[in-house]
Amino acid sequence: MIWAAAGAFLALGLTLWLIFPPSSPFLLASIGGSTVFLFGLTRAAAAQPRSLFGGHLIAAAVGIACGQAFGNAFWVYALACALTLVLMLTLRTVHPPAGATPLIMVQAQAGWDALWYPVGLSLLVLAVIAFIWTRILPGTVRYPAKWIEPSPPSTWWGNWKD
Repeated sequence: MIWAAAGAFLALGLTLWLIFPPSSPFLLASIGGSTVFLFGLTRAAAAQPRSLFGGHLIAAAVGIACGQAFGNAFWVYALACALTLVLMLTLRTVHPPAGATPLIMVQAQAGWDALWYPVGLSLLVLAVIAFIWTRILPGTVRYPAKWIEPSPPSTWWGNWKD
């Protein structure tokens, strides 16, 4: 647990240092949640690279598109989050912390460059640190467990079908 916490501290600290949070302070919410998945729920399907990168990048793109098309009215936030959910479920790239990303993009009235900076860069730093950190101490769970594991594992969501 201490090793995981130290890795999370290092990864998030480096990420925040690189993106300068004062320029994008709300990014802390979704990236912080991703850090918990990478270092605390390392084997979860939602923590694997497909879901980490896919979930956040889809969410950011939807948030940017909605924000640019409709502004930042209350319903735009709800629309962006709902569309993100539909796309993540359909593409099987669900990463729960990414649910905050479209809200952040709408609020910031972010441009398309936000897909690379700060979102893409943050994800890359987290994933690289998780990859390296989980290989330093023998016997720890390695990240990623499966590079392209879908999340959710099937397209039958919830309790509709076993």
